[in-house]
Amino acid sequence: MKVDAKRFQVRLARDEGEIRAAQRLRYTVFVEEMGASASAEEHALRLERDRFDPFFDHLLLIDLLHPGEDGINVVGVYRLLRGSVAQAGPGFYGQSEYDLEPLTRLGRETVELGRSCVHPDYRGGVAMHLLWSGLGEYVLSHGIEVLFGVASFPGTDVDAVAQPLSHLYHSHLAPPALRVRTLADHYVEMNRMPASQIDARQAMRQMPPLIKAYLRLGGVVGEGAFIDHDFNTIDVCLLMDTAAMTERYKDMYTRTTGKGIA
Repeated sequence: MKVDAKRFQVRLARDEGEIRAAQRLRYTVFVEEMGASASAEEHALRLERDRFDPFFDHLLLIDLLHPGEDGINVVGVYRLLRGSVAQAGPGFYGQSEYDLEPLTRLGRETVELGRSCVHPDYRGGVAMHLLWSGLGEYVLSHGIEVLFGVASFPGTDVDAVAQPLSHLYHSHLAPPALRVRTLADHYVEMNRMPASQIDARQAMRQMPPLIKAYLRLGGVVGEGAFIDHDFNTIDVCLLMDTAAMTERYKDMYTRTTGKGIA
């Protein structure tokens, strides 16, 4: 895939202004496009943010040819929270949805992925590929062994996605050592259809692109879904063990710009 390195840059946010630009993109995608809830202040500022933002590293995809309203045109974003940082500070964002004890007792460096989004005008091209390339180098440079995070189906009608949820359960359930589980008060059964009744191709066609991308890289899912009414989504927890993925990550980011993130 040929990338115009002069147009795009992938790197970590360097200051509060750049984090604010990421939050503005998140507002555009999650609030305006997907219908997520936001406070009156967030609507006024057009920012999607939470108390975890100061602890995350914010991976940015920047279009250098167009300045943007914050002085930087952030067109893609991922936020990343290493386990060592979470355990020393706020904990993980995902702990409000999942029992993450299997991960916290692993004794391996982890990173929680979240708020991944790309501006509508940049979808279907190189944007997500570049973000994944930056993520791959972040993983390698920090010695991260397990990646995890919430990925979502749009809407809150579980019956509408019964087949893909069931396919995830029957074909992509995490091994016991990594198998986090939705908190009991919010647990939504993913096993909604017998395996024999699932059309795997159709199930994959119903998968959101981000979930399909994780699965192609060897991703697996925790047990149980979570209905997030604030974000108007049905969430599953995706996990990836880098022991089986490192070469794929290397191939992915060295084929693009070859630039590191700082």
